[in-house]
Amino acid sequence: MDTPTRKPLDRHELWSLLSEKSDFWTELDVVQVTGSTNTDLANAAKHGAPEGQILIAEEQVSGHGRLDRRWVCPPRAGLTMSFLLRPTLPREQWGTLNLLTAVALEETLKAVCSVSAKLKWPNDLLLDDRKVGGILSQVEGGAVIVGVGLNVSLTEEELPIPEATSLALSGASTLDREEIAAGFLAHLAAVYTTWNERGPAPVIERWRRNSATLGRHVAVSFPNGRKVTGRAVAVDDNGCLRVALEDGAVETIAAGDIVHLRPDD
Repeated sequence: MDTPTRKPLDRHELWSLLSEKSDFWTELDVVQVTGSTNTDLANAAKHGAPEGQILIAEEQVSGHGRLDRRWVCPPRAGLTMSFLLRPTLPREQWGTLNLLTAVALEETLKAVCSVSAKLKWPNDLLLDDRKVGGILSQVEGGAVIVGVGLNVSLTEEELPIPEATSLALSGASTLDREEIAAGFLAHLAAVYTTWNERGPAPVIERWRRNSATLGRHVAVSFPNGRKVTGRAVAVDDNGCLRVALEDGAVETIAAGDIVHLRPDD
């Protein structure tokens, strides 16, 4: 399938658009295919690459999300990118960069595409309770690599799972990937600069206001196989989710897989 909404990204046009909006970014590469943009930039970080590098791939063959799940998207049907940051805040606060990125993307989609997404802890964007985007960050030495996947023009038949959606299916006002990418990266740079200067509290408050998770009954699966259920009651200042368990205890969760449960589950 090759439609006008799937024209190849023009690196020079995208860089021009981005440079008009922000002077934070230092380098932008667009490649036709790669294994994983996160892996590529992690390797660059190992060799001392500076903050501000962006890598966008028209197709990823080994893209992955949390818990090693694959991120699948047809060529040029989405935005698949990673960027390299070198935060000045203490390392224990770097975990909030997932929430920062989600906030910046949600606010960009509202401004550029006229759609209102909700945020699922810790790293998903939802439209009509279906996943339209995901975020994955990893630490490499003194750097953080943040990867973003956004479904732009996928049809219903192309969705990787029934719980997914795309901007096209959600009635977005534009599917122009260069416009979306430039708007997102410029806005993210501004939010990140404030985060570095003032700490994570302001961006976490913005995340709370647009959360799809807080107040929901959730099931939590931990990497060690343990599972709990309860009500998501808060996100603390470190970005951890607080869940009120059925026995009355409140558990603070730094990492885990969250499923939103229906009231009758």
